[in-house]
Amino acid sequence: MATWSGCLRVARARTGTVSHGCRFVEHALRTPVSPRGFSTGKTTRQDFFKDLEAQLKAFREKAAAVLPTSGWTPPEINPDPPPERADVVIVGGGVVGWSVAYWLKRKQKFPERFEVVVVEKDPTYSQASTVLSAGGIRQQFSMLENIRLSLDSSMFLKNINEHLHVLNEDPIDLQFNHSGYLFLASEKGAEVMEENHLLQRNVGAKVALFSPTQLKEKFPWINTDGVALASYGLENEGWFDPWTLLNAFRRKAMSMGVHQCFGDVKGFKIVNNKIHNVIVSIVATVNIVICSSAGEIKTPLVFSFVFSECPPEHGDAAGANSSGAVRFVSLCKDCPQSAIRVLETCLFCAPSQSPSRYIYVVHCPDGPGLDMPFVIDYSGFYIRREGLGGNYITGKSPEEEEEPDTGDLEVDHEFFHEQVWPRLASRIPCFESLKVTSAWAGYYDYNTFDQNGIVGQHPLVENMYFATGFSGHGLQQAPAVGRAVAELILDYKYTTLDLKALGFMRILTSSPKLERNII
Repeated sequence: MATWSGCLRVARARTGTVSHGCRFVEHALRTPVSPRGFSTGKTTRQDFFKDLEAQLKAFREKAAAVLPTSGWTPPEINPDPPPERADVVIVGGGVVGWSVAYWLKRKQKFPERFEVVVVEKDPTYSQASTVLSAGGIRQQFSMLENIRLSLDSSMFLKNINEHLHVLNEDPIDLQFNHSGYLFLASEKGAEVMEENHLLQRNVGAKVALFSPTQLKEKFPWINTDGVALASYGLENEGWFDPWTLLNAFRRKAMSMGVHQCFGDVKGFKIVNNKIHNVIVSIVATVNIVICSSAGEIKTPLVFSFVFSECPPEHGDAAGANSSGAVRFVSLCKDCPQSAIRVLETCLFCAPSQSPSRYIYVVHCPDGPGLDMPFVIDYSGFYIRREGLGGNYITGKSPEEEEEPDTGDLEVDHEFFHEQVWPRLASRIPCFESLKVTSAWAGYYDYNTFDQNGIVGQHPLVENMYFATGFSGHGLQQAPAVGRAVAELILDYKYTTLDLKALGFMRILTSSPKLERNII
């Protein structure tokens, strides 16, 4: 699953001296291994790739049925294992993870000497937050860092072929629709909207405020009852195809020498507050240990997805050597995703969760036309146009007590009929008559602490870095976040956008940086 990415820079470790918390990994590495340091498991690998082809075919058919305009194509599967040693290991191959990989290679003076591995557990990306999102981008946030991240990312997207085009391949078409976002506020939320608008304009975002009368003149299909104020993005806002962006980052990074590895990260070896190597299960019984190619521990670990479950009988996933290294990292047994724990504090399930969200595709021949923006109503529902055939994407963030099971990606159709459709038809009356043509559920990388991303270095594990918990805006901010994390890794500081306010220390000190404009 690709809901958060991790990147690790580690030190040289000698084969055979690694201590592992997972007993099944210990056993696999004590058996005879190939010169590259891992067991081959040839029959298992052949069966795995055969099954994977069938999974990819099934998901391609599903993607075409759900989103006809999506550019989803199955990723190329490299049957070869990743390198035994790497300078950086990125855990999580979503759009944030691949953005970090791309920027690391781009910023390197000698990129061919700099080994980067991206580990992703879901080869089909069928449960990835990136692919299953609504694909929006906006600058209408309440926090300076988020506005600047999205502004910089929008410039990147507008000029994407200057950055990510691969020689001898077709130009990248994100299907970027620049129709803007339209936020509707009640009397209760009007003052906050005005404050946000002032900050957005000061930073450089092109956003206009509409009174109810002006709103009706601009978009006559909207029922303005209960609306006190509206905020409309004039430039650099809209939506695009999420898969195309992820695939563009991935293909460009791989063309620059980044290694792709489909597998499940099971743990790390920690020595003196630094991660030395990463334990990866790549196919069933095949396990490898990726070590650093550097002589010193300098490289960071950056996370952008939540770990899969490690059964209790396997013990802690973190390693601790016999000389008494502190066991900083283990898997959390208290959250459904078995996220990382550091010093007995769960880094992801405590401040961050991955609940599922439902997105519905509806058909309404008489719906709003090409001028329709991405509408966000104060009652919680959202809607945008999908293509040109009278199709629309809609949904609603559930109330806290309505949160669905995090392990269940089944669509709740009653939720649409009870929570979404009545609000949608009330605000935009033409949607009183519609047909739900398809729907899907995806994970929502949500930071319950302050609805903001967690970006930067961990305060205790020196080479562990984060890029997670973006609460729905990770896709749109991925280009700028990837650049910022690469700067932190290679330059030891932020050189373009200062994101220190989004660091992990705010969680340890209980100092939230609240983002008020979360959908």
